[in-house]
Amino acid sequence: MKKLPIGIQSFEKIRSEDYYYVDKTFFIEKLVKEGSYYFLSRPRRFGKSLFLDTLKQAFLGRKELFKGLYLEDHWDWSKSYPVVHIDFAGGVVKDAPDLENWIIHQLKRNEEELHIKCEDYKDYRACFEELIIRASKEHNQRVVVLIDEYDKPILDRIEEEDEARRIREVLKNFYSVLKPLDRYLKFVFLTGVSKFSKVAIFSGLNQLKDITLSPDYSTICGYTQKEFETTFKDLLEGEDLKEIKLWYNGYSFLGEPLYNPFDILLYLSERIFHPYWFETGTPTFLINLLMKKQYFLPKMEGLKATDRLLSSFDVGHIEPTALLFQTGYLTIKNYEKSPMGVIYHLTYPNKEVKIALHDHLLVYYIGGESEVDFAKIEVREVLKKGDVKEIERILKGLFSSIPYEWYRKNNLSEYEGYYASVVYSFLRGAGLELVAEDYTSKGRIDLTILYDDKAYVMEFKVVESEGQEPKAINQLKEKGYHEKYKDRVKEIYLIGIDFSETLRNIQHFEFEKV
Repeated sequence: MKKLPIGIQSFEKIRSEDYYYVDKTFFIEKLVKEGSYYFLSRPRRFGKSLFLDTLKQAFLGRKELFKGLYLEDHWDWSKSYPVVHIDFAGGVVKDAPDLENWIIHQLKRNEEELHIKCEDYKDYRACFEELIIRASKEHNQRVVVLIDEYDKPILDRIEEEDEARRIREVLKNFYSVLKPLDRYLKFVFLTGVSKFSKVAIFSGLNQLKDITLSPDYSTICGYTQKEFETTFKDLLEGEDLKEIKLWYNGYSFLGEPLYNPFDILLYLSERIFHPYWFETGTPTFLINLLMKKQYFLPKMEGLKATDRLLSSFDVGHIEPTALLFQTGYLTIKNYEKSPMGVIYHLTYPNKEVKIALHDHLLVYYIGGESEVDFAKIEVREVLKKGDVKEIERILKGLFSSIPYEWYRKNNLSEYEGYYASVVYSFLRGAGLELVAEDYTSKGRIDLTILYDDKAYVMEFKVVESEGQEPKAINQLKEKGYHEKYKDRVKEIYLIGIDFSETLRNIQHFEFEKV
């Protein structure tokens, strides 16, 4: 039986040691036919490194590795090319000098592979230029340059803005070496997680074609449903394919929805639904940015963004929406054309991200885990029964569990959306079906929980003094928001929750069955 290539990024190892492999070699022929300079952004663990290594082996002319694959009969195997492969994925860069040393180290490794000895090691730019020119002359062919995780050194220090800028300048100078060397270059391909603005890092390499959101290359990494069911057919007998799809499919880059390969390989190994990809590491700077910007978490349900917003990424100027998209926590649901350009509608890719992200966020928003897991089990049980009064007890317990010290360390609770964000993340983490900020003809519903044949329509308000009358339930009654769900469910409950700024908890919890 074939083996699952969990964590393996070597095309040679996968092909020579009988691992499962989803054939993406069609894209190699397409890339070379259509251009020479490319950039691709995808979330972590999405197969970028494996594809880059596949490119490398093709340009090296290793036909034996491509037996039975598309490229075997669609490539000129009579030629091979010198390949310079730079990989920034390994280790963590401390500062700009450390990055320069790491670049020199990688250039020396490439020299050994190309059987070339350069003379200039003091200047990483001069060394890079010398390596390409000498490789081209020694091998009598133009050079292929492959750069993996081009942005990781910056992301390693993204919260230290001054240092991140210095690192960015080192990379900008490094990549700028390529532009004047066009006559020595056959092909250039850069990959990364984030898409820094061209002015910030690629101003000296403006010939790059960005295929991140190109429909023609949307499935260049990741598994389509057909690829998943065909490649792993012998492992899928008795499996619930609908549930697997619900958990792990859904990433979209203006093409067919995709599975993250890491999730699928781990699931097929363990046979348990689990947030495998998510647990490989959520960047702390994402969490810190959401807290710093006082990001209203329920708005993740129906975000819209332009091309500018999705690529507005630079040191000191990071939009939370852009970061959520580029790191894989949001994906493109659909898009529309408008006078201002393309408008993208964003959503969660799948059940894994939807649940795990808000589990993670909730811990930060309430200052610890406390009894959250037990509360999530409880809330599902009471919603199933329609025992609305118990929801008040559970939510009050959630806010009561927040340590006083947490409030002293930050001012997050001072913005009105904080309370709604905590409730939303708690319910999302419980795996419930929610509709946030749902529009009606009479206004916007803060949050609706849909459970079996029941709808819980919720409104949140913040009151300044303890003596104030309930406001949230009155708005629900006046606006008649529940009318939207009359033909969809059998039971509808209105729940109005007023939070107290002084108590930092629920002041009024009013509900009615309508």
